[in-house]
Amino acid sequence: MSGGILPDRDIAGLFEAGGIRAERAFDADQIQPASLDLRLGSRAYRVRASFLPGRGVRVADKLARFSMHEIDLTGGAVLETGCVYVVPLQEALALPAEIRAAANPKSSTGRLDIFTRVLVDGAQEFDKVPAGYHGPLFIEISPRTFPIVVRPGSRLSQIRFRTGDAQLGETELAALHAEARLTSAPDANISGGGIALSIDLKGDAGGLVGYRGKRHTGVVDVDKRAAQPVLDFWEPIHRSGTGELVLDPDEFYILVSKEAVHVPPAYAAEMTPFDPLVGEFRVHYAGFFDPGFGHSPAGGTGSRAVLEVRSHDVPFILEDGQIVGRLVYERMASLPDRLYGLDLNSNYQAQGLKLSKHFV
Repeated sequence: MSGGILPDRDIAGLFEAGGIRAERAFDADQIQPASLDLRLGSRAYRVRASFLPGRGVRVADKLARFSMHEIDLTGGAVLETGCVYVVPLQEALALPAEIRAAANPKSSTGRLDIFTRVLVDGAQEFDKVPAGYHGPLFIEISPRTFPIVVRPGSRLSQIRFRTGDAQLGETELAALHAEARLTSAPDANISGGGIALSIDLKGDAGGLVGYRGKRHTGVVDVDKRAAQPVLDFWEPIHRSGTGELVLDPDEFYILVSKEAVHVPPAYAAEMTPFDPLVGEFRVHYAGFFDPGFGHSPAGGTGSRAVLEVRSHDVPFILEDGQIVGRLVYERMASLPDRLYGLDLNSNYQAQGLKLSKHFV
């Protein structure tokens, strides 16, 4: 197996070989081109605060100390905003010595402002699984804007498996951009191994530039598509005369990149969620871009990056065209069998400004 991110068939092979264990067989659409969706188990634990287990300590031992009460998810349960929950996942790992993994929220999870992080036994970092890890997986869940309904099998996070050094350096990234046009920017800004994305505050023909999440709404069922009216949960934001937007640190915004994005089939990408060099705000919770995102043969012409934006501590002024983050590209270990987009009827291919699949 060459170095890089494992594609779909290798993830399936890892399951068949016992490197991924699960309480039941994978769902038909659980394996993505370069990642595996993770499913909630039947129990959630309301905890006092977020925690890391630390070297040599099991997550279960920390739960015994910090859990306030246990919640049965079997019939569906509401997770409230401002609270922290830890849920054992249905998947567990017995990774070979050369394979490590990293997790991230799914796109729909990020667009709902649900803060999630995966935990493993002995972890000193969130969302990182060391090479050769044998043990259970847990997810920390903290809804920030909307209360949510979840149940066993709900999928809020996804995991990627890697071998070797997969990330492209600055020179390699510039060469790939020259060959495959990774963004539509006429003068792409490439530095630090990432390619810059900027914010679109001009908007569409009607001047719509984004949405601000409303407070004190009803609940969102994470497993139900097109079930909630947009205006019950979101306030549309229209273009200002100055082309600026002031981010309030207490608010959550859905915005969109000015550039179209392209992830060629032999690569995957990830967006840096927070870059203090461009401002004190977070622009992305769900950082994975699968092979084929924005790829024309996969129906992705013109796909832009939707940004989940939250300012830190102080108000911050965004201006149209301002750089807000960078896409980091990694090699696939081999081509996936299916690409993001037409092959999978993917939700966010060829997207512009788009809310999560839950709203209509």
